[in-house]
Amino acid sequence: MNTPLPETSAANPADWWPQQLQPASALLADHPLLGAAAIFAGALVVAVLCRIVIFKQLKRWLPQDDLGPGSRLLVQLQRPVFTTIICVGLIIACRLAIPDNSRILTSLLTTVVLASWVRTLFLHCGTLLEVISTQSARLSLIDQRAIPLLDLTCKMLVILFGSYLLLLVWGINPLGWLASAGVIGIAVGFAAKDTLANLFSGFFILVDAPYKVGDFVNLDSGERGRVTQIGLRSTRILTRGDVEITLPNSLIASGKIVNESGGPSPSIRVTIPVGVAYGSDAEQVCRILLDIATQHPDLATTPEPRVRMRQFGASSLDFDLLVWISLPEERGRIRHELLLGIYKAFAVHKVEIPYTKSDIYIKEWPRNPSGAEQPAEMPVRTHASGQLAEDTSEPS
Repeated sequence: MNTPLPETSAANPADWWPQQLQPASALLADHPLLGAAAIFAGALVVAVLCRIVIFKQLKRWLPQDDLGPGSRLLVQLQRPVFTTIICVGLIIACRLAIPDNSRILTSLLTTVVLASWVRTLFLHCGTLLEVISTQSARLSLIDQRAIPLLDLTCKMLVILFGSYLLLLVWGINPLGWLASAGVIGIAVGFAAKDTLANLFSGFFILVDAPYKVGDFVNLDSGERGRVTQIGLRSTRILTRGDVEITLPNSLIASGKIVNESGGPSPSIRVTIPVGVAYGSDAEQVCRILLDIATQHPDLATTPEPRVRMRQFGASSLDFDLLVWISLPEERGRIRHELLLGIYKAFAVHKVEIPYTKSDIYIKEWPRNPSGAEQPAEMPVRTHASGQLAEDTSEPS
């Protein structure tokens, strides 16, 4: 004969408590409001202890830098953690106090927790990526140049995943919304193709990194200046005229870019061509040019200035003075000062700077209206500018 099994009270939460706490559990079961208040008070104590003890201990493990990304991220995480603990306590208290009508309150409190984490992650994705990049410097998991791109990607994922969870919390099927979003996305793609082209170009610029903020660049469209901001739609460049121009990323991505701040060295070379007359002492010219370059205070010491004789020109010996500068925007001023110094030094050492001179002989002049003939030959001199200068001397 089968003996019926005794009914278990596994569904009774009071049976889960230890034997020593059974009287307290029975008291809470008989007085649900008192139990709800006790649970909320316990959650509040845990949240305060977590904020005071645990976060302070974590902050001690970080480098002693109050302005570092780790310290800033730790400060920003305190609010969502505190909110989560309090809301979880309230959810448990509501289910204990009003088990039949706690669904709406549970959804509201869950929404508060979700919104708190979404807001924190959205605002501080970049800080989190900086922490990961700093801690994984040896493994090179995240490159510094890719942080802006990853920041935007993480923000988009946070918004999408947060919206998906919010729909699930309120019992809404997200499949219909996803289908509608797909149709709307196709329509928006056709309507804003130029904007999307700039956005994708911005992604490629951030990933490929042909330049970065602070570099001095020359574009094939003629713009030249320092990059002040790289956005997803456009890049801003501050020209030498202190005018900021905004260029679409699609124009930059499809063009030629000369990055004067790139390369293995921060210094760039400036070439100053110099011509001297035939018969000049070439070694003396080299010494003069090197002395002028070494005395200039704004030239880079490494590499050192150097002089090269390039060719025998049509009317001059052609030299190049090669110097290196640290700031590309200083090129015009430094060239000006070096050219003035070269001109003064050549004048002191009596080194001639040739210029184009030529004599033109006119074989026959046309008759004038009076019938008198012009001289058969009359020299006419030209200067370097190419203008004719007639000989005003009286014909003999």
